[in-house]
Amino acid sequence: MSSRAAAWLKKLGLDWYIAAIVGMVVLASILPARGEAAHVVSTLTKVSIALVFFLHGAKLSPDAVLKGLMHWRLHGLVLATTFVLWPIIGLGAASLPGWVVPAALAPGLIYLACLPSTIQSAISFTAIGRGSVPAAVCGASVSNLLGMFLTPLLVGLLLGAEGGGFSLSSLEAILLQLLVPFIAGQVLRRWIGGWIQKYAKPLGLTDRGSILLVVYNAFCGAVVAGIWSQVSAWDLGRIVVICLLLLAMSLGFMIWVARTRGFSTEDEIAIAFAGCNKSLAAGVPMAGVLFPAATVGFVLLPVMLYHQFQLMVCAALAQRYAKRPPQEQSHD
Repeated sequence: MSSRAAAWLKKLGLDWYIAAIVGMVVLASILPARGEAAHVVSTLTKVSIALVFFLHGAKLSPDAVLKGLMHWRLHGLVLATTFVLWPIIGLGAASLPGWVVPAALAPGLIYLACLPSTIQSAISFTAIGRGSVPAAVCGASVSNLLGMFLTPLLVGLLLGAEGGGFSLSSLEAILLQLLVPFIAGQVLRRWIGGWIQKYAKPLGLTDRGSILLVVYNAFCGAVVAGIWSQVSAWDLGRIVVICLLLLAMSLGFMIWVARTRGFSTEDEIAIAFAGCNKSLAAGVPMAGVLFPAATVGFVLLPVMLYHQFQLMVCAALAQRYAKRPPQEQSHD
């Protein structure tokens, strides 16, 4: 991508990665993999999912998680919001009448609500806003670690009886494709951690490339299943509005609670971004394990829309926090 195109995308709050994700959706819509090609893409996707979680395990420091547990008030608030309040709100939103929430996309809202917080985005926005970066690092790390177990459990509880495509048979796939690679990365971290850190940039491209493959595979199955005949422009418009409302509600709630509970401004910033962000990096490969190929695209559509909105809104909010006077006192 040219520097001029990259600059144009950046002005819109986008980057090449978001454009590439959209490109995968377009490619799958025009040229979906079928027959033997679909089998090959599916196999490569399973391998790439295992690779993503292996890298996550190798990069996540156990020390960061242990240190994070010490600030129990902050992280307890973020975790309760992420894995209790969010699922309740998501279930409520998905239960709205069909003229408000398209039935085909309702499971995607529940799945979005069950996802853990981001790591990279929460930390980056907290740093830009001059917030508590250590709190953001620890909180996001703990959220992602617990999300390995809690997200599949919540999806099973909330969607298992709703025909969302998740079944107990998915547990074997979760173990083999998510937990085993993640634990292997953690175990091998003491030997490969330095190498992972040294080659973080190319490995990051591998990580992102794997997610692009999962997105393509997901939408290939969805296109073959007729996603664009079941999801209209009007449906997309309604989901966009709902995602924006969910983002506004989560941000507003986290900021309000942080201020009423007496957290410092620096902690407030970390709480706000960790509480409203949902991880695309964890959500995309996990959906490829939890849901059948024909339904993954439907489930991921709300997740990808929300992810783009959180990037744009949180970037603007971080800049606003950064402009506050240096001598501004904390809420303590």
